[in-house]
Amino acid sequence: MDGNAKKILITGGTSGLGLAMAEALAANDATVALTGRSGERAKEVAASLPNAIGLGLDVRDETAVSEGVAEVWERLRGIDLLVNNAGIGMRTVNPNFLTQPTRFWEVPADGFRAVVETNLTGYFLVAREVVPRMLAAGSGRIVNIAVNEQSMRRTGFVPYGPSRAGSESLSRIMAADLEGTGITVNLLMPGSATVTGMFPDDVPAGLRILQPDVMGPPIVWLASAEAVGVHDERIDASQFDDWLRQRQGRSAGV
Repeated sequence: MDGNAKKILITGGTSGLGLAMAEALAANDATVALTGRSGERAKEVAASLPNAIGLGLDVRDETAVSEGVAEVWERLRGIDLLVNNAGIGMRTVNPNFLTQPTRFWEVPADGFRAVVETNLTGYFLVAREVVPRMLAAGSGRIVNIAVNEQSMRRTGFVPYGPSRAGSESLSRIMAADLEGTGITVNLLMPGSATVTGMFPDDVPAGLRILQPDVMGPPIVWLASAEAVGVHDERIDASQFDDWLRQRQGRSAGV
């Protein structure tokens, strides 16, 4: 094995950040399995990429996750890298959340549960199915997609903020639990709001908006031989070049 992670599962890979990462990885000779709630849509997107497969998977559904991971593992003959990306945003609870924030006591309980079950429970369920297989194989990598800490404490960001704070804590504990096992866990975030459909049309002036392809270079690097052993890092995609230079400088003793 050349040290590259070439068999990759990306949840929520049919649009936005997930699709951008799938495109970047597929362009670098990886075999990608991407999932979405619509199996038809997942297969259509996969057909547009080299060496990709698509399947329907609702990350909130324990049975669907178990069956989906088993299918991907069999079809790819393993999973070298799991990218936990499937998520939903504040727009599902309040379409005008940036200009007319909803206070936490005004959020409907079913809306709260839907976001938490997707953004937090979904990460847990998928990783719980993948990790035992990686442990048996002796190696593997997990990248959990994160957001800026500001989103975790911003006015009107319940339930999105708590769901992302929870998934970040989950990631850190996963990294601690897997220390020394040969399986690495890292966090990757865009660095700002991105063009993914999660933001309303009336975005306030001055808000920094990134294109989803900002995720391409760091996810390709995290799948490369250079990233073997990189563990429990929190990487800002918009600052990736600077982060990588600093890391290489430390490695070289500069």
